[in-house]
Amino acid sequence: MKICILSDSHDNRKLLDVAVEDAKAAGAQAVLHCGDVVAPTTLRVLQKHGLPVHVIHGNNTGDLYNMTMLAQEPESVVNFYGQDAGMELAGRKIFLVHYPHYARALSTTGEWDLVCCGHDHRVEIREVATIKQTTTVLINPGTVGGVGADPTYVIGDLSTMRFEIHYVPVAESMAYNKPHVTVHD
Repeated sequence: MKICILSDSHDNRKLLDVAVEDAKAAGAQAVLHCGDVVAPTTLRVLQKHGLPVHVIHGNNTGDLYNMTMLAQEPESVVNFYGQDAGMELAGRKIFLVHYPHYARALSTTGEWDLVCCGHDHRVEIREVATIKQTTTVLINPGTVGGVGADPTYVIGDLSTMRFEIHYVPVAESMAYNKPHVTVHD
């Protein structure tokens, strides 16, 4: 199963829409949003893609009541978890949390196959050694909203646990400086 991992859309509906459209074309079957959506209505642009969207709120919480209501609408693709989320997709245990320092700590426990975060708008993919002598993949997909950096997201394959950074395909007039990208094996 391929997934689209993104974060920090900060109400940029256009970039969020383009990123998920691009990821779906590459085979993504679900979206993981690691927070800072801000206005819940931002997620409405994803309805047309038909992919389940698993989302937490981050530190720019916006309207949590309406985020909850959006997730409860009939036919909604949105699954809203609150401040963090533990889930299983394609047999993999996944944890979403907005803050990188919490994500780093959770990734060392050995309880999760994949831990995803956001917040600092810095793209990072790394394998973390756990206390159980296993590894966990830790991903920060950067900012899909292009806040202070070019808009990015990550596509991953849960069957192989391989992940790739993607730049949201935008017109040059919307481009920003390239973000600091760190990839660890």
